[in-house]
Amino acid sequence: MGEGEDVSSQGVSREVQCAERGSGLPEAAATFAQFIHAVAAAYGDAPAVTLEDGGEVLASLTYRELGERSALLARGLLAQGVGKGSRVGFIHGNGPGFAVWLAAISRIGAIAIPISTMIRANELVRVLRQSDIQGLVVQRTMLGKDLIERLMEALPELEGQEQGRLRLPSVPYLRWIVSAGTALPACVGKSTFLTDAAGSVSDDLLRSVEAEVHPTDQMIEIYTSGSMALPKGVRHGHGAVCLRSHTLRKMMGHVAGKRVQCPLPMFWVGGLMMYLVPGLEAGATVVCTERTLSDSRFAMGSVLAEEDLAAIRGPKPWWGLGMSETLGPYSWGDDFRAPGRPVCAPMDHFAPGYDIRIADADNRPVTPGETGEMQVRGYPVALGLHKIERAEHFTPDGYYRTGDMCLVEDRPQGRRVHFVGRSGDMIKVSGSNVSPAEVEMELQTFDAIHAAYVVGLPDRERGNRLVAGVVARDGAGLDFVVIEGELRQRLSSFKVPRAYLELEREEVPLLHSNKVARRELARMLAERLDRQDGQA
Repeated sequence: MGEGEDVSSQGVSREVQCAERGSGLPEAAATFAQFIHAVAAAYGDAPAVTLEDGGEVLASLTYRELGERSALLARGLLAQGVGKGSRVGFIHGNGPGFAVWLAAISRIGAIAIPISTMIRANELVRVLRQSDIQGLVVQRTMLGKDLIERLMEALPELEGQEQGRLRLPSVPYLRWIVSAGTALPACVGKSTFLTDAAGSVSDDLLRSVEAEVHPTDQMIEIYTSGSMALPKGVRHGHGAVCLRSHTLRKMMGHVAGKRVQCPLPMFWVGGLMMYLVPGLEAGATVVCTERTLSDSRFAMGSVLAEEDLAAIRGPKPWWGLGMSETLGPYSWGDDFRAPGRPVCAPMDHFAPGYDIRIADADNRPVTPGETGEMQVRGYPVALGLHKIERAEHFTPDGYYRTGDMCLVEDRPQGRRVHFVGRSGDMIKVSGSNVSPAEVEMELQTFDAIHAAYVVGLPDRERGNRLVAGVVARDGAGLDFVVIEGELRQRLSSFKVPRAYLELEREEVPLLHSNKVARRELARMLAERLDRQDGQA
């Protein structure tokens, strides 16, 4: 169901391009080392990335500086024993620093592992251990918070340890941490730990290292968690990142000199692959702020109110589905929304390099009118998930099982695909599956309701008890007796929530990717119901 070249020819073309070492143009790069050299040569002193606040430029980086600063840090990393396959994490907000560290780590064949700046202590420990990082770079402060203090809170065993000689059972491969600023703990080194060592590595040696970085080498590992899942590391190669950059640069309309606003975190695939990398390829100026999008009005994967949809409708392409495992959006539609399907655009286009099928439980394509799982394979699809057997998420013939349930529609003008819901989000009630999106969509047809979030809480009789968290429209009152009565006229009885709780918009928990954190929401609603039952 894909468009463009055959999947297998995509991979071959990238390998050939690497062998020929490209033309030196950014759009011909097949590794990130080639990419950084190409953009520095092509765009020179043009601004590459800026960090701004209310129109004031707080930090700026030219393309030439991106090449020079990342080369200095790359030489320092090599001097400290970092090489191909070494795993280097960095906790850094959007801005010039993020771009420099991504380039420095990637151009020498090490694996760049960006980590959320909003990550909490317990989750941080899990990600640091799961990722097997050797070195960690930490931005000192962000939005008034000291990120080194957060790290020390997460890893109290750092206290009393010596920088460069770390020995932590909870993060066994970690050997060094660097940051900026003064009054750093003894276990954290200054960035001079790398820059002072850089003098022992020549430019010739750096170029030799870069020449041995290939499209098939892993470049990055993106740590992601779905609304109901634990964090997992998604592995992508140099060739795939470059290929997607070439495609998305054109689709996003990035051109030289354009100011490209980056509203999404770069440590997440959206900010990285829709704004930063393709923006740099085009010679645009990627404009960042410390605060990225975090607003339940525009929560991804949720049923949004009509006025909120109108605010984000924007120009084409009207994106369909995408995820970290596919290096961002791979589908889009000619229509913004279809009646009764408000979560994403109906998909009638798929990006080059992807092979798509909608399959049943036995991985056989479904027929029009049937619902199945979206499965994706191709050159830009993840190499795999770190420490997870490939068979857990890939079919025997190489398709990634996305967990997105989709309905195939046959039309005179061509086949298209509608997103129905996440298989992991489906709630089993009295032996039947309930799609939260379907119930949320019905709730949001009430004039008094702005947004609704449906979860399942364990119930001995039904398997799960449907509970709705509801956000009222400004100034509106909610009568849940009336609402439930109306829902019983519209939905099967097992799809009608058995409990309702009113939420303030600011209370809706969000992940760093601006998705609703449904596990956390379920805990919140369960606690409130317990308190209500205790007061009854």
